[in-house]
Amino acid sequence: MDTDTIKIVRMLAENVDFFYGSTHALKNINLNIFKNKVTAIIGPSGCGKSTFIRLLNRMNDLIPRSRLAGNIMLDGENINEPNTDVVDIRRRVGMVFQKPNPFPKSIFQNVSYGMEVNGIRDKNVITEKVIESLKKAALWNEVMNRLDESALCLSGGQQQRLCIARCLAVEPEVLLFDEPCASLDPVSTKKIEELILGLKKEYTIVIVTHNMQQAGRVSDYTAFMYLGELIEFGHTEKLFTVPKDKRTEDYITGKFG
Repeated sequence: MDTDTIKIVRMLAENVDFFYGSTHALKNINLNIFKNKVTAIIGPSGCGKSTFIRLLNRMNDLIPRSRLAGNIMLDGENINEPNTDVVDIRRRVGMVFQKPNPFPKSIFQNVSYGMEVNGIRDKNVITEKVIESLKKAALWNEVMNRLDESALCLSGGQQQRLCIARCLAVEPEVLLFDEPCASLDPVSTKKIEELILGLKKEYTIVIVTHNMQQAGRVSDYTAFMYLGELIEFGHTEKLFTVPKDKRTEDYITGKFG
């Protein structure tokens, strides 16, 4: 890796294999995730993209008979050590899912929920953080007079930005986006993409996407996965214009996928 590409590594996957029972879903994944950069993960359906991203905040722990080999590091520490506080890992590494999943509560309560669960009781602190998070999620101007309304009344794009605000309120270090625009219209998609570009100034971001144009627009680095393997990883522009592996070239040119 040349000196221009050496950045601070926020997260690291090292010799990672993952199994669903006897199914070998991920095979020897090695990947650096750089601080304050957007890393896109692309590849056809079933290649292991979502499985991998869920390892980064231990969401796969919830799957019966699943098993991990290798290391997932966050700031140099293995997040799978037996004494690791999983709740804290999921606070530090927040996730936004493919389908917006607001709670059946008010807009304000959706954003404040994580703080309250973490023991914050000062109403002024909570209110300030709710406003700050909604502003960071580019939603404040649209909901500032509606904070007591149900979050379920928001549009799909607004609900997704609300879920982002909910993540931001608990002060994560890394944001994981698993196909965040898959169910959104083009206007809402553009807003989410603009939001991601702004958020990387403060956060490290990983986005799983089927949309290669989206990967090209928002990411600094791209990882191409196929059949559970990491085929190629590098600067997005270079990977899309001069891929090193024939499988990468075939995928990005539409020969399969």
